[in-house]
Amino acid sequence: MDTRLDSFELQVDGDAICATALSPATRLPGVLFVHGWNGTQRHDLVRAREVAGLGAVCLTFDLRGHEANEAQKETVTRGDNLQDLLVAYDWLAAHPEVDPGSIAVVGISYGGYLAAVLSALRPVRWLALRSPALYPDTGWDLPKVELHRIHDIAAFRSAAAEPSSNRALAACADYRGHALVVEAENDRIVPHAVLENYRRALAGARSLTSRVLPRADHALTGRTAQQAYTDVLVNWLTEMVVGTREASAAEQVAEHARQEKAAADPAPGPC
Repeated sequence: MDTRLDSFELQVDGDAICATALSPATRLPGVLFVHGWNGTQRHDLVRAREVAGLGAVCLTFDLRGHEANEAQKETVTRGDNLQDLLVAYDWLAAHPEVDPGSIAVVGISYGGYLAAVLSALRPVRWLALRSPALYPDTGWDLPKVELHRIHDIAAFRSAAAEPSSNRALAACADYRGHALVVEAENDRIVPHAVLENYRRALAGARSLTSRVLPRADHALTGRTAQQAYTDVLVNWLTEMVVGTREASAAEQVAEHARQEKAAADPAPGPC
């Protein structure tokens, strides 16, 4: 997503004046949205439309076990859904208009859990997790619906967990991009302890932004909660994307100044 700087001459009344053009990158950031369990890509489309307005290529999709593939819900595993996410990521990264070094992944609940795992397998510049779920590593190859039958998930999520004991948290501990963690204040499915585990694991991120949605439940029931999350996400992505573009432009200007200084000549000459 580098800004291009070009120096040239403009002709005016037979004279030449020096000019410099700063142009935006020819390729755009990509934003991949991952819905939660029992969700669909429709939950992400409104936000994707807003993010696309920032100048980004957005991709939403349905995990297997949902919508057209709902018949697989009883058999689909976490590994299957991670593969869905990898395929979606690779499609976005290969898009001719996308800068593969500038990809954001936005995950909700189960999708946030998968997004965290993905960050260890693919380059992710910006990672946004809203009420990210957490599961024990055991039973990875079992159907996802079996996890609540073989584990006390509520008890597991109420306890502190270390990155060394969990695949998603380990991926977060190794993550060095920018991260956003959004918590719903009245979430009974993904409680505060889970968010604390993720925040601790993300201590090594280049930047970590944490927000709590007041009075919101896990599903963000009601227009107020939905809009609050949309505002947080879009504002954060705006800061990240615009900030990166501004930094790139500043670097180009500084490099141009260094080159001019190195090639300084007291005699007048062309640009």
